[in-house]
Amino acid sequence: MNLCRHHGGLSFTPILLSFFFFFITPFAPSCHATTPVLSESNAPKLRHSRLFKNALQHQASNEQLSDLWMPLSNQGWKPFVEPTSTSSSLPESSGYIQVFLDGGLNQQRMGICDGVAVAKILNATLVIPYLEVNPVWQDTSLFTDIFDVDHFVNVLKDDILIVSELPDEYAWSTREYYASAIRSTRVKNAPLHASANWYLENVSPVLESYGIAAISPFSHRLAFDNMPIEIQRLRCKVNFEALVFVSHVRSLGEALVSRLRYPIVESIDAVGTKYLRQVVDTKDGHGAGKFVSLHLRFDKDMAAHSACDFGGGKAEKLALAKYRQTIWQGRVMNSRFTNEELRNQGRCPLTPEEIGLLLAALGFDNTTRLYLASHKVYGGEARIAALRQLFPYMEDKKSLASSAERAQINGKASLSAAVDYYVSMHSDIFISASPGNMHNAMVGHRTYLNLKTIRPNMVLLGQVFMNKSMSWSDFQEAVVEGQRNRLGEIKERKSKQSIYTYPVPDCVCQQR
Repeated sequence: MNLCRHHGGLSFTPILLSFFFFFITPFAPSCHATTPVLSESNAPKLRHSRLFKNALQHQASNEQLSDLWMPLSNQGWKPFVEPTSTSSSLPESSGYIQVFLDGGLNQQRMGICDGVAVAKILNATLVIPYLEVNPVWQDTSLFTDIFDVDHFVNVLKDDILIVSELPDEYAWSTREYYASAIRSTRVKNAPLHASANWYLENVSPVLESYGIAAISPFSHRLAFDNMPIEIQRLRCKVNFEALVFVSHVRSLGEALVSRLRYPIVESIDAVGTKYLRQVVDTKDGHGAGKFVSLHLRFDKDMAAHSACDFGGGKAEKLALAKYRQTIWQGRVMNSRFTNEELRNQGRCPLTPEEIGLLLAALGFDNTTRLYLASHKVYGGEARIAALRQLFPYMEDKKSLASSAERAQINGKASLSAAVDYYVSMHSDIFISASPGNMHNAMVGHRTYLNLKTIRPNMVLLGQVFMNKSMSWSDFQEAVVEGQRNRLGEIKERKSKQSIYTYPVPDCVCQQR
């Protein structure tokens, strides 16, 4: 009989904010979490002005709001928590495995899970994964800067051996060593989505000969199908149990969540003295004390790679085309299609204006508290002005935290993303403006804990936004119908789909 543990969603005790902090820090105005307007991007005109005007005047019904904020019902699954190892002791190690991980935080997160799985397949000792410097974000953060390494090792102690650094005899095995010449201990031919047998046939001999193997590149290098169930569940255990952020990221995340649920307002006492107080909602109100986390994936890298037209005019088109040529030497498949073709296929990320219209059509109104989980927004404040007009209670790290609180994450894209991940996991509802690594990781993690997540129907939205004559009522009807069963309902993983995005049924068991 499977042993399952009930998770009623993430729970935490909102921290009591330090009033000392608020008395020594100027009262924060509404957020400005974006970069200045980029030189190649003029403030674009509204692309859907008719819909936008109606959205500003729209008022949702109490029934609609109640349905929106209602937590997901029990869907019959619980996280699987049986030990992934059937042995009381680990076998003798076959050697040391190093993995070098590209990408941003969430891509590296998946690589860490796969690294643990490969070490298990090979009965090898895993060296704490090495995080490559991302060419876009230029973040030099180490694993230990982002994740609680002691927790990581402790949770997995019965599954694999993990070391923070190599013994002296292997100290030569560094990133610089492999970058300078061809090395017999480096495995660089691992195919995308390689099988467990591929590692046994190709990496085990290296371990036997040298006692160490360094796998680079190591992004999406382990298959999701035809994998032993204990390996699948180990990947789940790493992703959902072992990977916990360092304490200062968690502390800042808790503070932001508390300030979103219980805002600080300026008040005046009986004698006319101004003071700051935390508002605690005690009445039963739709959305009281609740918030939506929005991952607005609209940075320059994304905009250029999508090859879509975002309404910034000729200057923006030229700038994005130049960026594509510089970063990818023009090798972007989407650039072969017209903007209309891409939008019909649902391959264009939603602009801030469009994500705002989607939220309004679903029933969120101008009292909704919105957390903007984004590193940078292409075009700056001018680009998100329409979204802010629809949702004036939109906040982010800059509006909610002091400069002193943000000091430990400034200039560190991965740590900034980690804070956004933490806040998003504690939000009542999460929505992303387009698919991507953050979207995929959040969909999977929130599915694992049965938390509400809105997955935009990109094909439908791409098509309806091209219809310039659509009325607000028709638009709203199309959105509501198109988003049916896309609000967190369980989707079982299909062949070749990622276990990190679709953790059912591999990571869970059925409730009795």
